[in-house]
Amino acid sequence: MQLLEVLAKGEPTVIDLAQPLQAGMPCSPTHPGFHLALTQRHGDGPPRPDGITGSAELIVLGGHVGTHMDALCHVAADGLMYGGIEAATAVTGGRYRVHGIDQVPPMVCRGVLFDIPRLRRVARLAPAEAVTEADLVATGVEPRPGDVALIRTGWPQLWHDPCAYVGTGTGVPGLVPEGANWLAERGVRAVGGDTIALERIEAETGHSMLPVHRILLAERGINLIEVMNLEELGASGATEFLFVCAPLPVVGATGAPVRPLAVLDGGTDGDAS
Repeated sequence: MQLLEVLAKGEPTVIDLAQPLQAGMPCSPTHPGFHLALTQRHGDGPPRPDGITGSAELIVLGGHVGTHMDALCHVAADGLMYGGIEAATAVTGGRYRVHGIDQVPPMVCRGVLFDIPRLRRVARLAPAEAVTEADLVATGVEPRPGDVALIRTGWPQLWHDPCAYVGTGTGVPGLVPEGANWLAERGVRAVGGDTIALERIEAETGHSMLPVHRILLAERGINLIEVMNLEELGASGATEFLFVCAPLPVVGATGAPVRPLAVLDGGTDGDAS
């Protein structure tokens, strides 16, 4: 009943951790971007007898565009997905029958924030800057089994500039393998970040090497949440909070959009213990 206890303290503070979905937003060059088209506008047809008109749209986007969650089937290492499942035989009818995003249960749990710019007393991390195990430890935040761990780099400050945010020529800051292993050893159920791929991307290399994806998805069975907006949460000073998130249940997909939320009890400590 801990959730009810938080609500009983008064109106909670709910912080939206998702980026807006809109045409032209930053997108990995390896995934199809976001597109929206109105298929019917008000006035395209005659109104109904009661005067009502309707409007609707068609939305097209990749499963790894905008704020999204990676399913375990998103990555295979040496031909094997998490649990030793052969990737080549895991597809039936164009869908993954195991480890699809539809098999990820909704997450209502304790969330913790590792605010690395606050630790280093900078506005945001530099391009290709590493978030190490030592950084995670230095924040003083201790994740527990079943938690979702979020890593703030300050990179959403570049959201308005897609080229800078994707960082193809400059690199992008993020988690490195030793930090990923440290989190996995503490039993977190998911790791989220505010960059295009969560992990450190070196200049000029793009996504040719993704060791953190291998560790967390293929070896440890831990979902990733990418392209989050952690600026408001960082500004709140909270390091612990109630975390709520669920991916769209797209059957057999490797990823899907999410709209994660951080729920605070109204104070600045965000105690969700």
